[in-house]
Amino acid sequence: MPPILLRALFALLIALAGATPALAQEKGPLVLAAASLQEAMTDAAAAWARKGHPRPVLSFAASSALARQAEAGARADLFASADEEWMNYLQGKSLLKSGTRARLTENRLVLVAPLPSRLNLQITRNFPLAKALGTRRLAMADPAAVPAGRYGREALSRLGVWTGVAGKVAAAENVRAALALVERGAAPLGIVYATDAMASRRVRVVGTFPATSHQPITYPVALLATSRHGDAEAFRRFLISREGRAIFLRRGFGQRR
Repeated sequence: MPPILLRALFALLIALAGATPALAQEKGPLVLAAASLQEAMTDAAAAWARKGHPRPVLSFAASSALARQAEAGARADLFASADEEWMNYLQGKSLLKSGTRARLTENRLVLVAPLPSRLNLQITRNFPLAKALGTRRLAMADPAAVPAGRYGREALSRLGVWTGVAGKVAAAENVRAALALVERGAAPLGIVYATDAMASRRVRVVGTFPATSHQPITYPVALLATSRHGDAEAFRRFLISREGRAIFLRRGFGQRR
């Protein structure tokens, strides 16, 4: 091969070698986020990308499922949970980076019906939920493991109606799956977060659960011990900054009652 071609090939190899680390960083940090954060976290990732950073990669599911993924060794960078319990679970197993856990936002719990429904219920102690359901099902996230389901079961228990509806629960894998059941008319009523109802054009809010009927709905965020992405901590700080919190407020989060 002529010397001039050898020099050109060598220069090309050097250029490609130098580009490899940059290419590896084109993707932003991997964020495991509660299903209810879908719109707000997507907005936050877009805002971060507009600042010139690689766009974070978002994975949404029930907090319980995500926590177990992290426990199983998923090579993710951040975890945003819909409750403190699943964050406590990972912290207890030393799977969080020390000093990075912070409060991200808050939410409210509501009862929704399909948009055409004219049902009205005032959510008070012993309200007639079982009668309103009749022979049909109450859609809610799995009350045994998923935060939205846990909050819902706690609220219904404190209000004295859980026993009457426990056998009518259609337990979904996450809160968005519960919302979908109501949207499709597969369930006449569902328990979801206020932000889920706000994100849907196919349901209406029948009532808001009293804040005293369940534990405060808080969303913590933290770096996972497996995090190796150089942008992960900076994105975490952005999420909990005034600018980041404003994004969540626009999606209906952070309005405690």
